[in-house]
Amino acid sequence: MLDAGNTEETLLEVTNIEVIYNHVILVLKGVSLTVPKGGITALLGGNGAGKTTTLKAISNLLHSERGEVTKGSIAYRGERVQDLDPAALVKKGVIQVMEGRHCFAHLTVEENLLTGAYTRRDGKGAIDADLEMVYNYFPRLKERRKSQAGFTSGGEQQMTAVGRALMSRPETILLDEPSMGLAPQLVEEIFSIVKSLNENEGVSFLIAEQNTNVALRFAHHGYILENGRVVMDGPAAELRENPDVKEFYLGVSDEGKKSFRDVRSYRRRKRWLS
Repeated sequence: MLDAGNTEETLLEVTNIEVIYNHVILVLKGVSLTVPKGGITALLGGNGAGKTTTLKAISNLLHSERGEVTKGSIAYRGERVQDLDPAALVKKGVIQVMEGRHCFAHLTVEENLLTGAYTRRDGKGAIDADLEMVYNYFPRLKERRKSQAGFTSGGEQQMTAVGRALMSRPETILLDEPSMGLAPQLVEEIFSIVKSLNENEGVSFLIAEQNTNVALRFAHHGYILENGRVVMDGPAAELRENPDVKEFYLGVSDEGKKSFRDVRSYRRRKRWLS
């Protein structure tokens, strides 16, 4: 597996950003992270930690929710991008797959996929080739390509959302909570496909995910958010073995599994917040 720490080129660099909603509510407090070219970076934390807000700050989708980046900077390939509109960022190769498997329910699976290529100008042949590439990674979508997306399973809709993003030929995908609501075997399948896309197609990923266990198995580097702050980061293999991460996020300590009540009380004494 690629060691992101040895990757020379940084694609995405978020530096000390703060995000405020409705001019009042401070959600992110000095968040910094980097996504290297060819890496899988995990953004971890519980519900409400600020993961989705971080992704929306990068993809410039905050304004629709009355949010704004008030401090810090966001750069892609060294160029400031936080003032670009989302469509301009897509043209630069960055696209977000939203939480909740957003598909056009009334369109077929294939029509959904083709909407991802709407802005492309490289001809039908190239688009058809990429559609076949998506079907190679998601053979289930090929079987369901004529089905209305609204009548497909949650796993198939997640695959459709990722496949649609791939049709824009992205360099970096921001993937928000891909495991949400999916059975464990489907979660493994989705993450295995992400790994294949990373290794075979060179797509870089920033994945916001509550499922710390699976995310750290597939990622190269991880950042842990708590209450809008990055409280820990490092190579995924090291985070998996960190006693604080194991106890709080994986529910396992040197003494064995912890009850949820024990883990909650532990939250108040985490060493990284002291």
